[in-house]
Amino acid sequence: MVSTIPESLLGVLDKRRTIAGPGLNRWLVPPAALCVHLCIGMAYGFSVFWLPLTRAVGITQPVPCPPSLGLLGRLTTTTYDWDKPLLGWMYTLFFVFLGSSAAVFGTWLERAGPRKAAVVSAVCWCGGLVIAAAGVYWHQLWLLWLGSGVIGGIGLGLGYISPVSTLIKWFPDRRGMATGMAIMGFGGGAMVGSPLADTLMKHFAGPESVGVWQTFLVLAAVYFVFMMVGAFAYRVPPDGWTPAGWGGDRTGSKAGDPSGPAARQRSFTVREACRTRQFWLVWLVLCLNVSAGIGVIGMASPMLQEVFGGRLLGLKIPFEALDAAQLGRVAAMAAGFTGLLSLFNILGRFFWSSLSDWLGRKTTYAIFFLFGIALYSAVPAVGRAGQIALFCGIFCLIMTMYGGGFAAIPAYLADLFGTGFVGAIHGRLLTAWSVAGILGPVLVNYVNEQQVRAGVPRAAAYDRTMMLLAGLLAVGFVC
Repeated sequence: MVSTIPESLLGVLDKRRTIAGPGLNRWLVPPAALCVHLCIGMAYGFSVFWLPLTRAVGITQPVPCPPSLGLLGRLTTTTYDWDKPLLGWMYTLFFVFLGSSAAVFGTWLERAGPRKAAVVSAVCWCGGLVIAAAGVYWHQLWLLWLGSGVIGGIGLGLGYISPVSTLIKWFPDRRGMATGMAIMGFGGGAMVGSPLADTLMKHFAGPESVGVWQTFLVLAAVYFVFMMVGAFAYRVPPDGWTPAGWGGDRTGSKAGDPSGPAARQRSFTVREACRTRQFWLVWLVLCLNVSAGIGVIGMASPMLQEVFGGRLLGLKIPFEALDAAQLGRVAAMAAGFTGLLSLFNILGRFFWSSLSDWLGRKTTYAIFFLFGIALYSAVPAVGRAGQIALFCGIFCLIMTMYGGGFAAIPAYLADLFGTGFVGAIHGRLLTAWSVAGILGPVLVNYVNEQQVRAGVPRAAAYDRTMMLLAGLLAVGFVC
């Protein structure tokens, strides 16, 4: 009896137990994907923790590490605070391990099914938050990197790809829209999670704590419940299922696209897809688009605060001159800004991926890159002019195209390589996200820090970074 208990528990997660019965409404499946993606999407909102964590020891003011303290000392110190570039590496680890775990486990997911992958994702993501909470409590940065960065990043990868191939199979007539539904929740995680995290930190903050470790524990508990609900709501269509009245393939690819009829005659395996030139061009397109967007998302909260400072409160004083009460009000506004970006990230994922069914994937990505170059290049001038509303509007538009780029990629892969192994191919392609997770945040964090150390005012310290990101988009357009 005892030996059969684990077997029966694992049986509930078996792919065969997720095959839909006759008559299941396919529109019941996208909400399950949203349950998982809204939770793991809080990775985008982690910038709301950066400034509080830079004063986890000093509470009211940071206690900076001496320049002589090496990396090991900074990872283990309990007497000095962490700086933003060090914390930013946790954000980088999220996406390095998201991409690598998606690549490694993509083929396993096709065999195991989305339910088992989502359960493992919930354990890793929420368990990583618990470990990160311990890291904040004991002030050990290496625990944050291990917990949220490495273990949580693996959870992100499994949770991210778990619904993609499933929804493409449920919606062969609307691939772009289907992948938009599958992925838009990931972009929306910060919209829900950032304001919640800000509220929780304020609730738990006190003379001896900035409230971050308690917030991590609450988020872990809430997210675990919702992710398990989503995991057990997943269903896959029976073999050979097609929607009623569907008359054939519809990918939205324009004439001249490399995703024409010849490419759709059969399903490529992962190995075959990776040997094609198209796969690596799409890999570069995703990598460069994500590098530009992810660098901004990772620093959205501190960027708004430092660029505009007291102007957010109607005061003509720089960020460095704000007092504690003013910093708190500005931080709340920045958390709202992060949530607003998340909302447009969501809208873009559904809007642009659905539109790509009609425009074609290549045309859609060309629009992303051309508009992106113009918008990133305009940011420094808008910041200097103090145009807060225009600044926010630019980044909201950037976020729609950033999110749309993610959402249309699986449909583009299905156009190019067929639907049979699209989950595994998508997992392999997400190694581009791993590279972008290093390139984007490093450009933003370290170039910004170098500018500040060189004496550039904080309000202007992001200007050079924006021009570098526009350059990345120019290369992406060529690809």
